[in-house]
Amino acid sequence: MRSIPANVFRLVAAIICALVLAACATAPKHNPLATWVPSPNYNARKAMLIVVHYTEQHSVQASLDTLRSENSQGPVSAHYLIGADGHIYQLVADEARAWHAGPGRWGTITDPNSASIGIELDNDGVSPFATAQINSLLTLLADLTERLSIPRTQVIGHEDLAPTRKTDPGPRFPWERLAEAGYGRWPHGGLVAPPPGFDAWAALARIGYALDDRAAALHAFHDHFRGGEGEALDDTDARILYALTKGD
Repeated sequence: MRSIPANVFRLVAAIICALVLAACATAPKHNPLATWVPSPNYNARKAMLIVVHYTEQHSVQASLDTLRSENSQGPVSAHYLIGADGHIYQLVADEARAWHAGPGRWGTITDPNSASIGIELDNDGVSPFATAQINSLLTLLADLTERLSIPRTQVIGHEDLAPTRKTDPGPRFPWERLAEAGYGRWPHGGLVAPPPGFDAWAALARIGYALDDRAAALHAFHDHFRGGEGEALDDTDARILYALTKGD
């Protein structure tokens, strides 16, 4: 019987070792106190929502520092940060929970950090959003909605889910541009008067806004759909809300 050359033996041993290490790296962690009897009936944290923010800072580096440390309210993070030049940074894995949304609600989602992907845009809160930045955002949205099976309509702003606390991404954010590419909600076609009995407040809740504080919810809606125009719930709001909900 021929002996295996030493160099071949070492190569085979290295391959086996690498395979074992790879299997260990991908294996789920088990509690050593329990007997592992696996069930197929589970799933990982699944993102159902994408939340867009602005950083309200003056450089990517400052935002990277904040998102990897903490601010006056404690640790904060996001899954992605997009610079004004369009460069995309990832800080937290898609399947992990980032700390970007805080308390809030959107439709039936009451723990947004557990159900969302957070995207921060390097913007001071008053400047226009750079074209390169929005182009990269659209590229990232295409990837995330396809790869993670997130509905394209489920792209919102931080202010939408936390209207009493937040104002980002603000009235200057180009929601219509995103809608033209197929992301988020937007009224398409000409606006028409809703039928008699149309309940605009109920429609506002139906698209996702919480009505605990109606004034705050309406302000967030105006920032998103009217560029900050309007104060009271008016006929224009009713027309927009009818267009947004008539197919529901």
